[in-house]
Amino acid sequence: MRFNKNLLILLCFPILLVFGCATTQQRIPTDMASVQPGTQVVFKGKPIHLLGSPIMVGRPLPSVELVNAMTMSNVNLSKERGSVLLLSIVPSLDTPVCEAQTHYLGEAGNGIPKNIRRIVISRDTPFAQKRFAKEAKLTNLEYLSDYKQGDFARSSGLLTEGLMLFARSVIVVDKQGIVQYIQVVPEMSHLPDLDKALAKAKELTGEGS
Repeated sequence: MRFNKNLLILLCFPILLVFGCATTQQRIPTDMASVQPGTQVVFKGKPIHLLGSPIMVGRPLPSVELVNAMTMSNVNLSKERGSVLLLSIVPSLDTPVCEAQTHYLGEAGNGIPKNIRRIVISRDTPFAQKRFAKEAKLTNLEYLSDYKQGDFARSSGLLTEGLMLFARSVIVVDKQGIVQYIQVVPEMSHLPDLDKALAKAKELTGEGS
């Protein structure tokens, strides 16, 4: 995958300094560990507190509305039933780590059961999400925006203090709407363990290996 470096830098500014948007040629580390929602993450050693009410395994998602980037309709994930939800939560799509995370999710489609919904959530505007999806050729994913007040981020304990963006996370929700897996990446410049999340999602469909 090739990128225009100058264009990428322009797209990333002004959060260039925050998320390390210098190059996509370096290998991005993957974190296997997780921290609890509502605690703190770090960016290159600098602590960042997480605001809001922590979500927990065994409980439903918070009942708040997100905006579907393609239809501009409101979506309340706490009311969704019948499919396993794999939520890939990123700070901003126009950064290399978030882009890599989303490409991984989108390009893992061949082995994904149809009743797993792959959903990308960020605080980018719906218009930015839609542009990203088309430019990255990743329109096979669902994109939900929390751009208004950050209600979903705050209601899940994933809102970063100061930045007011999401902490990088992955959440898996079963067919009954109950959270069964959470990873909040301890270091924001690292990728989540999407292989583990995908395996959990497949397990919940009854099609895991």
